[in-house]
Amino acid sequence: MTADLHAIADEIFAGLGTGRQVTPFTARPAGLSLDDAYRVSALLNRKREARGEKRLGRKIGFTNRTIWEQYKVYAPIWGYVYDSTVHDLGTTASLPLAGHPEPRIEPEIVFSLARAPAPDMDEIALLSCVGWVAHGFEIVESIFPQWQFAAADTVAANGIHGALLIGPRHELGARAADWGKEWPKALPDFGIDLLCGGRVIDRGHSANVLDGPLSALRHLVGLLAHDTVNPPLAAGEIVTTGTLTRAMPVAPGETWSTVLRGIALDGITLQFT
Repeated sequence: MTADLHAIADEIFAGLGTGRQVTPFTARPAGLSLDDAYRVSALLNRKREARGEKRLGRKIGFTNRTIWEQYKVYAPIWGYVYDSTVHDLGTTASLPLAGHPEPRIEPEIVFSLARAPAPDMDEIALLSCVGWVAHGFEIVESIFPQWQFAAADTVAANGIHGALLIGPRHELGARAADWGKEWPKALPDFGIDLLCGGRVIDRGHSANVLDGPLSALRHLVGLLAHDTVNPPLAAGEIVTTGTLTRAMPVAPGETWSTVLRGIALDGITLQFT
């Protein structure tokens, strides 16, 4: 028996924004391979673009090795982000959670690409492709009950992406050469506190994310170089690089914030309704 990839894409698409949960595709009789899951991702993207959503970039998931055992997913995956899911924290003080099944919050580093990266670039060369850097929250969700799934399920479900909220952007521009001296060291070497209601819920470190956010970006470029159905990264795309702490459950009425140490990025705050 072979999985019907179009039927899987239709099922996921029909449930977007409803909060509906489904049986993992890998647990069904036909199963689902990781390669076929990325084909589902491409089909789902076409459906979203056909209804008017604009693709803005990618999210990388499961870059944080400290959570691999928790989810039984042992390598990074990726999904798309859209104009319907990306928000500016400067104009978005709160986020409704309705329609997000079992939502969790992830503090991350976000890049915007000024030019397309190449698979053979090292991290300093990759930094020269970055137009701005920001700190943000990704809201992830599980269409699979109780967060039980395999890696292929998360890929088919667009990397379990729900929303991305981006804080103040720090332009590189003419300073890229200076930042190139500072950031390859700073990006793998800063700490973060994740707070709810002013109380520290978890602490993380940038090195958890595949040894640093630039390493995570480099990994994604490599993955896409071998992807035959999804496009490589292009200039103008946003890439959010994975959670710096554990992904923590969130609920309406809560206010979450971060404090960063050892890097010149602003902490951010978000309330849920």
